[in-house]
Amino acid sequence: MKHLITKSIKTVGVCSLGVLSLTLSLPAFSVEHISINIDTNQTGSKINKNIYGQFTEHLGRGIYEGIWVGTDSDIPNTKGYRNDVLNALKSLKVPVMRWPGGCFADEYHWRDGIGERNKRPVRVNSNWGGVEESNQFGTHEFFELAEMIGSETYLNVNLGTGTAQEMAQWLEYMTSTNNSSLAQERRANGRDEPFKIDYLTIGNEAWGCGGNMTPEFYSHLYNQYATFAKTYNGTQPVFVASGGTGDDTSWTDVLSKNKKAKMDAISFHYYTLPTNDWSVKGKAINFPESEWHSTMINTLKMEKFIQDNIAVLDKNDPEGEIGFYVDEWGAWYDVEADHNPGFLYQQNTIRDAVIAATNLNIFHRYAERVQMTNIAQMINVLQAMILTDKEKMLLTPTYHTFKMYVPFQDATHIPVQTEQMAYESFEGESYPVVSASAAKALDGKTYIALVNLSASDEAEVKINLQGEKAKLAKGQLLTSPKMNTFNSFDNPERVKPVKVEHKVKSGQLNVKLPAHSVMVIQLN
Repeated sequence: MKHLITKSIKTVGVCSLGVLSLTLSLPAFSVEHISINIDTNQTGSKINKNIYGQFTEHLGRGIYEGIWVGTDSDIPNTKGYRNDVLNALKSLKVPVMRWPGGCFADEYHWRDGIGERNKRPVRVNSNWGGVEESNQFGTHEFFELAEMIGSETYLNVNLGTGTAQEMAQWLEYMTSTNNSSLAQERRANGRDEPFKIDYLTIGNEAWGCGGNMTPEFYSHLYNQYATFAKTYNGTQPVFVASGGTGDDTSWTDVLSKNKKAKMDAISFHYYTLPTNDWSVKGKAINFPESEWHSTMINTLKMEKFIQDNIAVLDKNDPEGEIGFYVDEWGAWYDVEADHNPGFLYQQNTIRDAVIAATNLNIFHRYAERVQMTNIAQMINVLQAMILTDKEKMLLTPTYHTFKMYVPFQDATHIPVQTEQMAYESFEGESYPVVSASAAKALDGKTYIALVNLSASDEAEVKINLQGEKAKLAKGQLLTSPKMNTFNSFDNPERVKPVKVEHKVKSGQLNVKLPAHSVMVIQLN
């Protein structure tokens, strides 16, 4: 059931715009009408490029096969990193990568992953499938990967089974410029110059896999560890405290109140589950339309969670010194039957592209505090950018969304006002059909992102432009004939962006946005 609401507020979502340059055989359903206003003279906060951050954990095939194949592999590689993945990540302009976890981080001991690879110990990955962890990918490999793709580094240190001493020695090993024994050991392992750690978080999900702690207990440990987290290369990383999840704001509250040591940001995790039930989360591909609706309702909860945590920070940190990092987010479905349940491998449909774009639009609106987010995860795990099958590789609909949104990295947010919005209703709850975001990019151009959250209905979007003398809107549209279309290794380009172009007449842009679609356009 649909309903229409007329109002004048800052919109919560992204709109879709587009005049298609191709013909799609889409089923005919009802048309929703949306009217929004954009004044390009009204600008807000900078959209930190790190909102487009990635997360790679020692989990399933996320690193081994996904990134690292080794120098002896038949898969084309550079120094052991597979070339097709490197090229795809470079094109994505990955701003920052989080490593080595996740839950894995709190059982990771850095010495296992340095030195000659054939002499590194083999451990058990107890968190993810109980499989062997070869430690072929360690500290040097991570930083080399970051340098190869031009990404900043976000390091997660072991609080759960580690010690402050172990952390301090790892930091010295990585950053020391003098002739200390640890610095000489790093050099002996092939790295003369110190590594640059851009972001550092202590522990992970302390409320769960990181130790089942209370916020108060963790805050004391954080202050202790952060006191001894010293670097020696003339740069200091941004310090991140591991925070809460869902509607629980107590972690943000306690951490920001009990701050004694350096704390530049507090992290937060939230995953979108179609059913909101961890025991039966929902299907990645063969899902009913009811799960489309529940997925949209659940993913939009992100906005309320951010609002509530920012309200706590505004109270405890009125100077705005503490950022809010959503360093794990994305869709989480039931693992497919023919895969190891501990590997968290799932397919990725046009629904995931819509989820990604909708959340990115939310992050834009709160860019003053939300300065980093890290989707889970980069390759072969959960809502991945890239999937591999031995020598084969494909780009997912989520990858295409992130690439379409590259112009928003470090852009200046422009508020979007909704005059008229159509809503979808499902089991007593409703959500907007269209989500919209706008920004002034570094190239000086205005970009607009539009998302149609409806599984079945086209949206006609009227965009009233002020402060802009554009005559043309050009960009890309990502959609598909069905709500569960995905890219397979047999058909890896089934879902990919197409070019769109539309004229702007007298400051007005009229766009027909297909069901379940994402569009990003540039005003010219």
